[in-house]
Amino acid sequence: MKKLSVIIVNYNVEHFLEQCLTSVYQALANLEAEVFVVDNNSVDGSLNMIQRKFPQVHLIANKENVGFAKANNQAIKIAQGEYVLLLNPDTVVENDTFDKIIQFMENTADAGALGVKMVNGKGEFLPESKRGLPLPSVAFYKIFGLSKFFPKSKKFGSYHLTYLDKNQIHSVEILSGAFMLIRKKVLDQIGLLDEDYFMYGEDIDLSYRIIKNGYKNYYYPETRIIHYKGESTKKTSINYVFVFYRAMQIFAKKHFSQKNAVFLNWLINMAIYLRASLAILKRLVLALFLPILDFIALYAGMFAITQYWEYAVLAERGSSFPVAFFQWVLPLYTLIWILGVAAYKGYHKPIRLSKTNKGFIAGTITILLIYALLPETFRFSRAVVVIGAMWSVIAMNSLRYVLHRLKVPGYALKGAENRRIVVVGKGQEAARVLRLVQLTNPEIEFLRIVSTDSATEESSDLTIGELYQLKEIVAVYKIKELIFCAQNLSPEEIIDLMEHLKNDQVEYKIVPAESNAIIGSNSIATADDIFIVPLNSINLPKNRRKKRIFDILTSCFLILFCPLNIWTVKSKRKYIIALIEVLKGKKTWIGYHSLSNPNLQKLPIIPAGILPCTNALGLNNMSEDIIAKANQVYANDYQFSTDLKILIKGHRRIGRG
Repeated sequence: MKKLSVIIVNYNVEHFLEQCLTSVYQALANLEAEVFVVDNNSVDGSLNMIQRKFPQVHLIANKENVGFAKANNQAIKIAQGEYVLLLNPDTVVENDTFDKIIQFMENTADAGALGVKMVNGKGEFLPESKRGLPLPSVAFYKIFGLSKFFPKSKKFGSYHLTYLDKNQIHSVEILSGAFMLIRKKVLDQIGLLDEDYFMYGEDIDLSYRIIKNGYKNYYYPETRIIHYKGESTKKTSINYVFVFYRAMQIFAKKHFSQKNAVFLNWLINMAIYLRASLAILKRLVLALFLPILDFIALYAGMFAITQYWEYAVLAERGSSFPVAFFQWVLPLYTLIWILGVAAYKGYHKPIRLSKTNKGFIAGTITILLIYALLPETFRFSRAVVVIGAMWSVIAMNSLRYVLHRLKVPGYALKGAENRRIVVVGKGQEAARVLRLVQLTNPEIEFLRIVSTDSATEESSDLTIGELYQLKEIVAVYKIKELIFCAQNLSPEEIIDLMEHLKNDQVEYKIVPAESNAIIGSNSIATADDIFIVPLNSINLPKNRRKKRIFDILTSCFLILFCPLNIWTVKSKRKYIIALIEVLKGKKTWIGYHSLSNPNLQKLPIIPAGILPCTNALGLNNMSEDIIAKANQVYANDYQFSTDLKILIKGHRRIGRG
C-alpha cells in the first residue's frame, strides 16, 4: 500500500501544472507515493506535456469537463494511498511539505483532514487557508462586509477565522480544496466528494462531513505552498458570483434545517444580485473611467480655447459662436476624438501611447474631413479645431502619464520603463533564464542577475550582487520584477524571499527547471508570461499580407539604393540573388532560425528566411531551447516593426552563408 496519493485536476493550465508536478516529485523523494492527474479535456497541450515530461503520472484524460468533484472521485476510487491529497495545479509545494503533514497526521489520531498555510503569487497570506462553517450568521457577516471591519472579533471574523493566529496550528471547520490531505479510511467512511457541486463548495461540504463523523480538520502552518489563487477564475466576474453562491445554496439545502436553509437561501439570493450588480458596475466604471476623464479634459480645454478665440478674435469682427456650437459641435468633436482612440484600442490595457496618438490622429482627420464638407454657415473656425487638437493630444498623453506616475492600478504605461528585472539564480541556468526574459522584450530597461551562489567565479557585468543583498538591490535599482530560477532555489527559499519582500511592490515569477515558461501571479488570467500562447500569429491572413508587403517594399528600397548598400555586404552575388528570391516570393527577408532537428518544433509555414529571427537578440552560441523559443515568439507575436529592426540590424549579414 502506498503512503500517499496525490490527485490533481487540470483544465488548460499546462505550465502551472508542469511547475506543480515538478515540486510534487521533489517533495515525494522520501515517500512511497503515486500521483494522479485527471484532465478535464484540456486543449492547451497539457496531455502532451505530461506524457513527455512526467510519464510516471497516472493520467486520466476525460473527453469533457466533468467538474472538480467528479474528476477527483475518478482518481480517489482507484487510489492506493493511506492518505489522499487533493491539490490544485496552480500550486507549488515545499520540499518537506509531504513529510511534515504526514508526520503530523501520524501523531494526531483525531485528525481527519489537514490544510496548510497558503500564500499567493505575491507572497501574501491567503485567508481561505482556514475557514469557519458558513452558518447563516457567518454568511451574513461575510456578505455584508462586517468580517472585514472587525477581523479580530470571534463573532464577525468567523468566516476566515481571522481572530486565529495564522502561524499557529488550529483545529478549524473548513479547509480549502486547493490543498486538502485526507485519510483514505475517512473517505471510505463518509463517502467521496459530492458531485452536485460542479465547482466551488465541494471542499466545504467534505470538510463539514468529516467533522460530523467525529474527526477534526487541522490548519497546519508549519509548511507552506504557493497558490496562484484568484488567477484561474476572475473573482469579479458575474459567472463566478453565480457559480459560487449557487454552491452555497446546495450546501445550505443539504446540511441545514429547513428554517435555516430558507433564510440562508434568501440571504444568498440577496448576495447574488448585490454582488452581480457590483461586478457589472465595477466593470462599467473601469471601462468608462479613462474615456470620461478624456471627455472632461478635452471639452474643458476646447471650451476655454473657444472662449478666448471669441474674446480675442471674433469680438473685433462683431461676431461670436452660437450657443449650438457649445452644446453640439464641441461635444461632437470631443466624441470623435474619443471614438478614434477607442477604434485604435487606445483604451485597452496596458495603455499604449502609440495607440492613443494613432486614434487621435484618425479622429482629427475625420473632424477636418467633416469640416471641409460642411456648408459655409456651419464652418465656425478652422483655427479652433487646429488649436483644440494641439491641446487635446497634449491633454490625453498628460492624463495617461499622470495616472502612470500616480501608480493607479491598471494604468501603467506599456513600455521599457516598466521593465526593471532581476533574475535570481546562478550559472548557466541564470543565463538561460535571462535569455528567455530577453525574448519577451528586447528593449527591457534594466535586466541583471543576482547570484544565489556566493562562491561563484563567473561574476560578470550582468551580475550585480548576491542573494543576501536582494532587498537592498530591489530598493536601489527600483526593481519591478524578480524572476526565480527554480533549478537554483527550493520552493521554501522562494516563498521566504516572497514573504520577505512582499511590501516592496515587486512582481514575482518562477521559471521551472528545464522549462521555457515564465510563470507569474497573473499568468493564468492573462497569458502575458506564457510565451507559447498565440498573441498575433504570423499565420493570420492580415499578418501574411503585412509580411509580404514588407518584403516587397524593402526589396524595392534596397534595389533603389543598391549602388550604395551593395558595398556593405560580404557576398554581392548572394545579395542580388536574395533580392530576386524575396521579390519572387520564394523567400522572405526574416524567417525562422533552423534547428538541428526541425521535427522538434511545429510552426506556421512561411518561406525560408534570408535572416533568422534570432538576430533580434544579438546573442551568440544559442542553445536549441533558446532558438526554439525565439522561433515560437516570432511566430506567435508577429510585428511589422520586428522585421524592420532585424533587417536593419542584420543587413550586412545578408550575403553570408
